[in-house]
Amino acid sequence: MSLPTDGAFIVVNTAEQAVDRLAALHQRATEGLSQALKRYLKDRVRPSAEEQELFRYPELRLTYDCQGEVPTTVRAYAKVQVPGTYSVTITHPAAFRKYLLEQLQPLMADFTLTVEVGVSEQYIPYPYVVEGGDELAGSGVTAAELARVFPSTDLSAATDGTADGLYDWENIDPLPLALFDAARTDFSLKRIQHYTGSDWRHVQPWILLTNYHRYVDQFIRHGLDMLQSDSRFTRMVLPGNVVIERGMAEGEMQAIIENVVWHRYQMPAYHLQAEDGHGITLVNIGVGPSNAKNITDHLAVLRPHCWLMIGHCGGLRQSQTIGDYVLAHAYMRRDGILDRVLPPHIPLPALAEVQQALQDAAAQVTGERGDDLKRRLRTGTVLTYDDRNWELRWAQERPLINLSRAVAVDMESGTIAAQGYRLRVPYGTLLCVSDKPLHSEIKLPGAAGAFYERAVTQHLHIGIAALDLLRGQLNSLHSRKLRSFDEPPFR
Repeated sequence: MSLPTDGAFIVVNTAEQAVDRLAALHQRATEGLSQALKRYLKDRVRPSAEEQELFRYPELRLTYDCQGEVPTTVRAYAKVQVPGTYSVTITHPAAFRKYLLEQLQPLMADFTLTVEVGVSEQYIPYPYVVEGGDELAGSGVTAAELARVFPSTDLSAATDGTADGLYDWENIDPLPLALFDAARTDFSLKRIQHYTGSDWRHVQPWILLTNYHRYVDQFIRHGLDMLQSDSRFTRMVLPGNVVIERGMAEGEMQAIIENVVWHRYQMPAYHLQAEDGHGITLVNIGVGPSNAKNITDHLAVLRPHCWLMIGHCGGLRQSQTIGDYVLAHAYMRRDGILDRVLPPHIPLPALAEVQQALQDAAAQVTGERGDDLKRRLRTGTVLTYDDRNWELRWAQERPLINLSRAVAVDMESGTIAAQGYRLRVPYGTLLCVSDKPLHSEIKLPGAAGAFYERAVTQHLHIGIAALDLLRGQLNSLHSRKLRSFDEPPFR
């Protein structure tokens, strides 16, 4: 598609045309900015005013003015609710092509819209076209100097205002088209690479989050088994962007794994990629609600189909046994980390599709049914703390735990569920009881080691099986429970 030299907004007739033009405009802008940055680093040549005008994100606009049009769709997303102009700046449209088409195609089919693509007023910060940072080393140019010559990051422009409902929909024009604009998205794409050690393009739409490295060992083992069998999976990407391809000899695979330096990264990620694009990513988020919020803030811009917490918890009931499972139906959030944007009195609904998939997966993997499964798998409220040594306040905490009927305690699940609710990502939690702190069954080194050997493999496979079940329920998975009455058209 030809590009007007001024990047003017033009009307497009199909979703494919819209994404093609977004991609062309973005490529022109980022390549121009990157080349200008390299020239400056080498020869201190400043970009001209005309060049700088090209360093801007592309923008997508939809105008809907058909009062009284009543579409028949029951989708939770890809629909407009009030007349007006909706817009959003877009970054990396080529990489997000599938997502953009999934949103635009049904919108344009079900509603009478005018769709336009052009250059926005939002400049692309120069750090977002720097791939590794090595380009700046040894140049003698400081970040402060570059910020005076090139567009730099403006954190006031990268907010979660749309997701947190901070816009007055009655009095803004244009209306938000998506939860995250280009600046907010680029901010998170760089953070994903920093924290996980992987290029963000490797992250898959089905995500497992865990708080113990032993789950990583089993995920890698599962990945190798899949790559050595006739499965739909084609490769596994490890921290540092180390790739294992299907068809490699097992010895070659093991040699690659042994040389991965995963400990360089705060929350290393592992990606099992599939031919159909529906692979699985496992992120070891470590311990605590701060990590849980941090990584989900950033993963959310990729618009995953689901994230599940698969980790360990303390059992709070006498009837539980170490190795039992807890399927969270509700959360009591005592982590405090999201209280300003999502107060703890806001209920987090259990998503029926996710709950059923986790229960069915548990039955499938354990082979247990009926009363046998009920003895092993308990449903109920999970209590999430920000204090690992909450037991030292047991006398003060006991009345609240009794009132809530909590059956398990951990440090991440409530935060991850709250982030899923807040950022419109389907969520669920399946925990494994690793100790019973109120009943004299605490984590001792020997007992913990035996437990890990016995339980982790089965637990991980339940999570993977649940995601496999959910893969066939995409239309119903993106629930209306996660969307408000003031909501952008894109999910």
